[in-house]
Amino acid sequence: MAQPVFRFAPSPNGYLHLGHALSAILNFELARAAGGRFLLRIEDIDVTRCRPEYEAAIYEDLAWLGLAWDEPVRRQSEHFDAYRGAVDRLMREGFVYPSFESRAEIAQMVAARGPSWPRDPDGVPLYPGGNRGQSVGDSDRPYALRLDMARAAARAGPLAWRETGVPPGPPRSIPAEPEAWGDVVLARKETPTSYHLSVVVDDALQGVTHVVRGLDLYRATGLHRLLQALVGLPEPLYGHHRLVTDAAGRKLAKSNGATSLRELRKSGVTPAGVRRMIGLA
Repeated sequence: MAQPVFRFAPSPNGYLHLGHALSAILNFELARAAGGRFLLRIEDIDVTRCRPEYEAAIYEDLAWLGLAWDEPVRRQSEHFDAYRGAVDRLMREGFVYPSFESRAEIAQMVAARGPSWPRDPDGVPLYPGGNRGQSVGDSDRPYALRLDMARAAARAGPLAWRETGVPPGPPRSIPAEPEAWGDVVLARKETPTSYHLSVVVDDALQGVTHVVRGLDLYRATGLHRLLQALVGLPEPLYGHHRLVTDAAGRKLAKSNGATSLRELRKSGVTPAGVRRMIGLA
């Protein structure tokens, strides 16, 4: 049986907060309990928002929490060719097409369809469609490469993922519903990948066997299973843990100004105090 491999994969576009601490500690301790490996991956495909000081802070914060990880650390910005190869394969097989509308143009298209236009699980309006016969060619125009969801789902057929929950229990089969995401963006002209594509490629290349992450990504797992099926990637076990929320019940997020681990440390909070704050014994 393969050695279990867990991973924590933050983006260096801000400082880590208590929600990150919960996910990192859970993965580290589950890996240790299973006699497996714990990997750290830096998801820095957004080169405009990711900064070296945030990446350095990730290493510092995790070490302060008492975590250790296998080297080398995988940095996504160093592996664009791997993601480009996956996109190229999907394009050759007719599952990806370019769309040239700007975000403003898409918003206008959605508005014209009325308030009942469907949204994806993240609350974003589904792409309202365009001319799938267009080609990238040598166009100087910006474009997004989108998954033809109807065609892709028809090819893959019914899918499911194996969910263990957190704490882990016997795996349950959860029906995948990738259609809820519509024709998602897999890459853009200036960035040859997206979160959804890079995460499944990286998990496969790194031999990740257990993906433990927050419940906010629960429904994205159906889309990830579809991409795995289309590209021929192995399926890991999944476990989705509770989220750490603020006083208003909102998930902690960098964009919401969540208190960072660095700030907590400067105020005198200890690693044991962090564990108490996130509900770990």
